[in-house]
Amino acid sequence: MEYIRVTKDNLEKEHICCAISNNKDVQVSSKKAWLAERFTEGLVFLKSVERGKCFIEYIPAENAWVPIEADGYMYIDCLWVSGSFKGHGYSTDLLTACIRESKEKGKKGLCILCAAKKKPFLADPKFLKYKGFAVCDEADNGIQLWFLPFSDNAEKPRFKECAKHPHIEESGYVLYYTDQCPFNAKYVPIVEQTAKEHNIPFRAIHIVSREQAQNVPTPITTYALFRNGEYLTNEQMNDTKFLKLVSK
Repeated sequence: MEYIRVTKDNLEKEHICCAISNNKDVQVSSKKAWLAERFTEGLVFLKSVERGKCFIEYIPAENAWVPIEADGYMYIDCLWVSGSFKGHGYSTDLLTACIRESKEKGKKGLCILCAAKKKPFLADPKFLKYKGFAVCDEADNGIQLWFLPFSDNAEKPRFKECAKHPHIEESGYVLYYTDQCPFNAKYVPIVEQTAKEHNIPFRAIHIVSREQAQNVPTPITTYALFRNGEYLTNEQMNDTKFLKLVSK
């Protein structure tokens, strides 16, 4: 498999794997706008030359849009290999490239969000464990921070206190989200409209800066839905899923 590194110079012409290919689609344009601002902060987006979901995205942890303390580490935003790409060792290829570059840059190791059991849009814990990762912190909602240190004496990354106990005081449904996930640009407005039509208390909080993202009350910032103060899920909702969730 050949891989290509997406940069500010080729961003407009490259397919970004996890969204549709039409650059005029709001999902693509929002994600590419988010990426364009991150490249100067050290973000790397490495993907298959073939169109499909086969890529890794990582950034120095100090610049990651998550509430963690992990100075000197590289944070993996997303490692996604699915469909016909699964089972060919491409996840290992991508992770190996990340490890190699992180070591070249003098990083202490890697860290990534996960959970004891596979959750939507999070890394596979079985794969991480196989590759030598281990849990270094866990929030009350079961979201874990895993790490792969490059030395035995490397300090463990950890969640900030605001993310350790995911809870908010606001009632109703409250969603925290970023433009890191392209699907949000399309589906968050759909859920907002659905909630309005059904008189469901709902508020969406659009995280628009690294500083804001690093201080939210949830380990996951790409999509974190709360109900009456309690964390519910990081799974993106459409109108049907949201109404089904509300009906429970």
